Amino acid sequence: MQTRKLGQQGLEVSALGLGCMGMSDFYGSRDEAEAVATINRALDLGVTFLDTADMYGVGANEELVGRVVRERRDWIVVATKFGNVRGEDGSFKGINGRPDYVRAACDASLKRTGLDFIDLYYQHRVDPAVPIEETVGAMAELVQAGKVKYLGLSEAAPATIRRAHAVHPITALQTEYSLWSRDVEAEILPVCRELGIGFVPYSPLGRGFLTGQFKTPDDLDQGDSRRNHPRFQGEAFQKNLDLVAAIRAMAADKGYTPAQLALAWVLAQGKDIVPIPGTKRRTYLEDNLKALDVVLSAADFARIDGILPPGAAEGARYPQASMVAIDR
Repeated sequence: MQTRKLGQQGLEVSALGLGCMGMSDFYGSRDEAEAVATINRALDLGVTFLDTADMYGVGANEELVGRVVRERRDWIVVATKFGNVRGEDGSFKGINGRPDYVRAACDASLKRTGLDFIDLYYQHRVDPAVPIEETVGAMAELVQAGKVKYLGLSEAAPATIRRAHAVHPITALQTEYSLWSRDVEAEILPVCRELGIGFVPYSPLGRGFLTGQFKTPDDLDQGDSRRNHPRFQGEAFQKNLDLVAAIRAMAADKGYTPAQLALAWVLAQGKDIVPIPGTKRRTYLEDNLKALDVVLSAADFARIDGILPPGAAEGARYPQASMVAIDR
């Protein structure tokens, strides 16, 4: 397995990680036995970087990941997040970055996972009501206490990243990045590289859209949250489907799957980038990992840019209520 370094504090992980969210929440039906088998298969194939959060399944996903990794803890990097607060019924209660909440959330995550420490601890969303210096200051205390090894942010704006990094070194920024979400190229990635912060793209397959598996919105389960995303609705769905058709054709020309092509493109954007494609099935996991062997030429990159230049995807990447929560 290829490895990459995140940040400048010594964290090294597999070049592709595994996003575990969909195993417990948001993306339709669940199959815990298959989820466990998928995580174990990922570990068997050399994946060392698992991503979860306290809000996924209202804690259930942390419990799932913890049960699987405890037996192989020594070499597995577990990343989890705090800040998006949900009620026991799954309702969204807002964002909390207060120092007392940071400490309580960390203790709760440690209890659910059954781990002695969290490798990489992210603030899931920036709390506009709390200065980032206070939130990161509390996170830094967790490092000093041995409860956390490395700190991260998710969906933070450039100015916020700078302020946070001045309080304590930030090892990784996690933000959406894929062929159809390239906003980070303008300011976010340059700031990360200036400060020596690793970059972890989530949804590198466009929430599955870039795999080509969806032909109509009805291909999504009734309970799948993607039905509420603008890019999966109405005329936007068809326009985005046309873009993916061109990616499918290119992938077929080269003998790859669309997912492998899309992931290879993200991987090629820099050695400081570690995508975390999410899946809850072993077949998709194994397909994704083959992207590590894909080599793209300058002509390939030019062809891809012609199909999906920045801003090409139709629709916002989240519903409006969720976009409001993203730091700007």
